[in-house]
Amino acid sequence: MSLPRFRYSQLLRCSTRLSAKPSSLSRLRPFSAMASKQSQGSSAYTPRYIDIGINLADPIFRGLYHGKQRHPDDLGAVISRAKEVGCQKLIVTGSDLTNSKEALEIAKEYPGVVYTTAGIHPCSSAIFSSSHKPRASEGGEGHTEGQSTPCDPDPSQPISEDHDACPKKTSQIIASLQNLIAEAQASTPGALVAFGEFGLDYDRLHYCSRKVQLHSFAAQLDLVLAMKPQLPLFLHSRAAHADFVGLLKDKFGPRLERLEKGGVVHSFTGTAEEMRELMDLGLYIGTNGCSFKTAENCDVVKEIKLDRLMLETDGPWCEVRPSHEGGKYLVSKINADREAEAAAAAVAAAEAAEATEPQNDNVEAGEKPTQETPVLAAATAALASASLAPPSSSTLGSSSSPGQTGTTATTTTTTTTNSAGTNTPSTRTHTPGPKPRRKPPAPKQTKKEPEVPERWKSVKKEKWVEGAMVKSRNEPCMIERVGTVVAAIKGVSVEEVCEAAWENTCRVFKLE
Repeated sequence: MSLPRFRYSQLLRCSTRLSAKPSSLSRLRPFSAMASKQSQGSSAYTPRYIDIGINLADPIFRGLYHGKQRHPDDLGAVISRAKEVGCQKLIVTGSDLTNSKEALEIAKEYPGVVYTTAGIHPCSSAIFSSSHKPRASEGGEGHTEGQSTPCDPDPSQPISEDHDACPKKTSQIIASLQNLIAEAQASTPGALVAFGEFGLDYDRLHYCSRKVQLHSFAAQLDLVLAMKPQLPLFLHSRAAHADFVGLLKDKFGPRLERLEKGGVVHSFTGTAEEMRELMDLGLYIGTNGCSFKTAENCDVVKEIKLDRLMLETDGPWCEVRPSHEGGKYLVSKINADREAEAAAAAVAAAEAAEATEPQNDNVEAGEKPTQETPVLAAATAALASASLAPPSSSTLGSSSSPGQTGTTATTTTTTTTNSAGTNTPSTRTHTPGPKPRRKPPAPKQTKKEPEVPERWKSVKKEKWVEGAMVKSRNEPCMIERVGTVVAAIKGVSVEEVCEAAWENTCRVFKLE
């Protein structure tokens, strides 16, 4: 028996509607292989990523949150998940002396996979201040050593600009940093690949004042200039572009001609004009979830040249959130994939039925089928999974309209008296209308973020189980989402994004 005409045509319409958009579907692939690229006569592309900025030395990846052990150390599982998505190399950022040492220990544990940087983050730079309180708690002034800094700014509580940098402390800190770098290069050759993370951050002056940040940045740039050979720079600039570029030019020349190894400005959230100036100076641009928060951010990402692009997660912070502008590229991709796969399966089932089932003369003549065939049921189920399910055959074959279900006419006989005084019976037929249906209660208005499928189960830290990710703890395995969003914004394949970022990163940081 062949499929009814109205069913088969609906499947074909679904297929035609989806195949009419090759440009969008070509770059929107299943999440489990979101970086794959299929072409006729060639094998699937296997993605390869380098996460240039991941804070694996943060205690969160050891299960320690705000000084409390919430779950076992799962750093090994975090790195394993990264490898599963094709993230073959990780650069662990050092943000202070303690953090940089711990990052180096992780690099020693995972040679050829984990690399590291060493430097003092602007939010950790209060240690240069004469009034700095060593190892300040999170609730107090300054930044806790060994911990990375959350992405979100808090401009409401800046540290007073009355605080001055201490020359004696500065000499001690720079000497300690210089010794750390020398020891790392001697004990683990090739593991330390960049100087940083350092720069300026005027969004988070509650960690360190503007004055002390400028002092810290300048002192570290002097150390870079004194190194022979220099290291590439891992730079941070947030809401401080003019001062940031000004200091770089003061130290390395107007075209940064004295900067031997180049560098990357990571986690970029600035304007298109600022980004173009950085690229013109020969610097690279790092993108993560913070780079996709707004439509303006995404417009900037679109303008990043592929030969200046690098990818990162900046975990445990800066995840790609569905509520952000960039999140729509993940959600739309999932919907398109489901729709395409379901329609393709349904059309294939219909075509197979046409080829294998005997013709049914009654159906071909236009009669309604009395029973849904297994093939038809399978095709309908496939469409339903993509929210494209056609009406059921029973509904299509019904001649009654909504509300006219089993109504019965009633006849009423009455007696009237005419002018002659004779009683005359009269009959009136009354057909009751449909009973009004009770309206269902209106659903509660709750804001829910769009669903984005995940490879691994994600749980709260208090309910941690082995093999699960921790909610809101960004991991290097999520770099495939960064690559997918960048590709969608720029209108290119994920392969182009992956390969460009890979080559750029290996070139600058001399990764093998």
